[in-house]
Amino acid sequence: MMGATTHAEVLAGIIEYLQEHGFSSITLMEGSWVGDRTADSFEVCGYQELIDRYGVTFIDTQKEPTFEVDARGLVLKLCRCVKDADFLINVPVMKGHGQTKITCALKNMKGLIPNSEKRHFHTMGLHKPIGHLNSVIKQDFIVVDHICGDLDFEDGGNHTVCNCVMAGVDPVLIDSYVCKMMHYDISEVPYVGIAESLGCGSTDIDHAKITVCGRDGEPDRPAHAEDLEVKHKVVAVSSAVCEIESCSACYGTLLPVLDRLREEGLLDTLLKKIPDHRIHIGQGFQGQKGHVGIGRCTKDFEFSVAGCPPKEDAIYRALKDYLGA
Repeated sequence: MMGATTHAEVLAGIIEYLQEHGFSSITLMEGSWVGDRTADSFEVCGYQELIDRYGVTFIDTQKEPTFEVDARGLVLKLCRCVKDADFLINVPVMKGHGQTKITCALKNMKGLIPNSEKRHFHTMGLHKPIGHLNSVIKQDFIVVDHICGDLDFEDGGNHTVCNCVMAGVDPVLIDSYVCKMMHYDISEVPYVGIAESLGCGSTDIDHAKITVCGRDGEPDRPAHAEDLEVKHKVVAVSSAVCEIESCSACYGTLLPVLDRLREEGLLDTLLKKIPDHRIHIGQGFQGQKGHVGIGRCTKDFEFSVAGCPPKEDAIYRALKDYLGA
């Protein structure tokens, strides 16, 4: 969906540059979020065409063997392909996230862990394991797709056109800069500070060397935070949710639905009808009783939308049915 995934054109540019400079052993490594198949996503996003056109190798990390590593006191499972990478280029999209507010260089490394570990990350609260993960995966170069990321929801659909690509070598510094651009204090995204404390990079934007290049015919200018509208739609609807250990795919699908209901003037009416005025979601509700829940983990609730994760349209229709609208 627009604003959710890295543009194939950005990847094509990187591959062409590397091949033109004599690098022939190039591998794309990625794994879709829990609930989707990587192969399907690659086809839809145009990545399979890149693989065929340039003859590069593709590794689906959902199918990779894993190994355990001590990530500065936290034992994590990584995909085997991490060991085999000589030079790792991270190509994230700069966008918002329902649970961590932003997602960019640091969080994008979750694509190199198996689905079981992704679920485990959510039981640990995301921020701590993301910070520790980056202590054992070194990003050699980062190319950020800031062309039209969704600054509210990680699954896209509400993109903001910026027509910008950023590059750097310090993932902590890049994510700190992203926090500033998206009007968040670094302290509001704890994994950034955790990664810094583990020696993964610096949050010192004020003393960073930032070079800005304009397009042909346009003057160079810095990308100040004022250039981006304050969105934060996720904050406006997250208070309607009671979330414990929910996976990004499930939580990230629910929030746009709630925003849609809010815009239709139905969200407050929906919440008033629910006895405890909250919609429940997450692994923490497995086997528990409740009123309204989203996803397989809340199957024992009085009213639950099935799926792991359920589709956005299915959630929307189900909540409208519950409301009688």
